[in-house]
Amino acid sequence: MNKRILGLLCGITAVFFVLNLNAQEDHHHDHEHHDHTHNHKTEIGFGNSAVYFFGEEELSYGMHFHVIRNIGHSNFGVGLAYERIFDEHKHNTFGIVGSYTPVERLHFAFTPGIAVEGSDWEEKNFAIHFETAYDFQVGDIHLGPMVELGYNFEHVHLSMGVHIGFGL
Repeated sequence: MNKRILGLLCGITAVFFVLNLNAQEDHHHDHEHHDHTHNHKTEIGFGNSAVYFFGEEELSYGMHFHVIRNIGHSNFGVGLAYERIFDEHKHNTFGIVGSYTPVERLHFAFTPGIAVEGSDWEEKNFAIHFETAYDFQVGDIHLGPMVELGYNFEHVHLSMGVHIGFGL
């Protein structure tokens, strides 16, 4: 992956922020009756990102997928996550994700799991991921910029990209 792709992803993220600022100026919300919980019980989410490996100083393409179930009417959720980074190591991570939405549109996720690499998944390490995303709601679909920091005993990587989620 080259710097043009990373620049494109950063540009898309900037456009999302500008669109949101314009939408906030055009619409008035009744904050007195608004809560910050989701309108759906389950989210299926996808992320596409540029991934930078700190130790190797290399950029790659990454994607992740998760299914998160909200816990009651709280701002917390729990689910399963999978990440694939398309690099020479064939990086795959499987984890259990916990999510928290402290304010409307801002989401945090913490995912402990197992990272496996290689053609036959011979290398296995404990992994941890921290993600934050800011979304723009369009019906049951939300999308927006995301940033993720991933760590395992072999690699540390930073992902920046776009998150798309579907509420069920």
